[in-house]
Amino acid sequence: MLVFLFTMLLVVGFNTILWIVAGAARVVAARVPSSSVAGSHPEPSDVAIVIAAHNEELVIEATIRSAAVQVPMGNVFVVSDGSTDDTVRLASEAGATVLDLQPNRGKAGAIAAIVKQYQLPDRFEVLMLLDADTQLSPDYLRTGLPLFSDPGVVTVAGRATTLIDPRPPTRMGRLLVAYRERLYLSVQYFQKFGQAARYLNAVSIVPGFASMYRTRILSSVDIAAPGLVIEDYNMTFEVHAKRLGRIAFHPGAAVAFTQDPDNLHDYMRQVRRWSLGFWQTVRRHGLHRGRFWALLVLSTGELVTSSILMALLLPLILVSVTAGLLAAFGLDPTGTAAEIVAVVPPLALVLGLLIPDLMLSLFAAVVSRRPGYLVRWPIFPFLRVLDAVLNLRAMFEAFVLRTDGRWSSPTRRLVSTGS
Repeated sequence: MLVFLFTMLLVVGFNTILWIVAGAARVVAARVPSSSVAGSHPEPSDVAIVIAAHNEELVIEATIRSAAVQVPMGNVFVVSDGSTDDTVRLASEAGATVLDLQPNRGKAGAIAAIVKQYQLPDRFEVLMLLDADTQLSPDYLRTGLPLFSDPGVVTVAGRATTLIDPRPPTRMGRLLVAYRERLYLSVQYFQKFGQAARYLNAVSIVPGFASMYRTRILSSVDIAAPGLVIEDYNMTFEVHAKRLGRIAFHPGAAVAFTQDPDNLHDYMRQVRRWSLGFWQTVRRHGLHRGRFWALLVLSTGELVTSSILMALLLPLILVSVTAGLLAAFGLDPTGTAAEIVAVVPPLALVLGLLIPDLMLSLFAAVVSRRPGYLVRWPIFPFLRVLDAVLNLRAMFEAFVLRTDGRWSSPTRRLVSTGS
C-alpha cells in the first residue's frame, strides 16, 4: 500500500495538490460577495500585438488575420527574425507592420527590437506577444482585458489549447498533440489557476505564445537577456524579481490555440528547448526573498526528484515484474526475487502509475469533450517518462552550455486563410 501511495504521489505531485487546494480556495472566494469595485481596463485599441516569426510562411497569414479580429490592423506588428522564406512578403501583404531583421538574433532579441523600433510603450497601454503559429479565440481580448481591472495586475497569462485543425497527418502526430493538450489542461486547471491566487502570485511562466503585458513595465524587464533559448520564463521571473506587480490567469479567459509539434523529432526538440529555457532562467536569476522564490524552491526540488524517479520508474517496474515471474515459476533459488517483489510489488507500481494517469485522461476527455483521450491514455505514461529524461538532460545542459537564443521553428501544418 505504501508503494502504491508513494507512486501515486510521485505521478500527481505534491505541488499539484497544493495548487489544487489554492485553486479551490479561489473558487470559494469568488462566490463570496465583495465590497471592492472593479476599475476600468484597457480597450482593444490600446493593445499592440507583436508576432515574432522565423520562416513561418505556412501559418503567418492565418495568425495575422486572427490578430486583426481583435485589434485594428495598424496595431499588428510582425518581426521577421532572419526569415529566408516568404514570411516577410506574406505578412506585409496581409496588412501588418513588418520589421525584417537580418541576420536573425533570436526571438527575445527580435521582440526587443520591434518594441524599440516602433516605440510601442509610448503608443499603447498593453503589449500582446503572439507566436506565429497561434490563433486567438474570438473572445480573447473580451475575456482577457478585464483581468487588468486590478491596477496591481501587470501581465495576463494566456491559456493555451492545442490547435487540431489542420489535423496531424499521422497517428503519432495525433498522439503527441493529444498528450500536449492533456498537459495544458492539467497544468492550467490544477496548477496555474491556484498559483495566480491574489495573495500567492506564484505563476512561474507567462507563456510567450499569447500573453499580455502592461507596457509601463517593459523598461524594467530585460527582454533579451543573453544566454537564454527562450524569453517567457525570464520575463516572468523579471516581474517577480523586481516586484513589478501581479500576474493574472483564469482558464476561461485569454484563450489561444497553438500548433504543437506532430512528429517525435520536433516534439523532443521543443520539450528540450522549453526545459532548457526554464533551467537557464533559474541559473540566471538565482534566489531572492519572497513567497514566489520560496515556492519555486519547493517546485524545482520536486521537479528534479520526480523526474529522476519517473525516469527510473519503468525500469523499476520491469525489474519487479521479472522478479515476480521468477518467483512464481520457482526460478528463484536464492529468494532474492521474492525479496524484490516484497519491497516493490509490481502491481502496486503499475497501478500507482496508471490510475492517476487515467484520472488525468478522464479529466481531459470531459473538459475537452474528446473521448479519444481514454483510448490513448495507456501510451501517455511513456511520454511522461520521455519528458522526465529530457528535463534532466536540459537541467545539466543549462549549467554547462551557453546559447545565443537563435531558433528554428518546428515543422508546421499549413493553415488555411479562407477566401
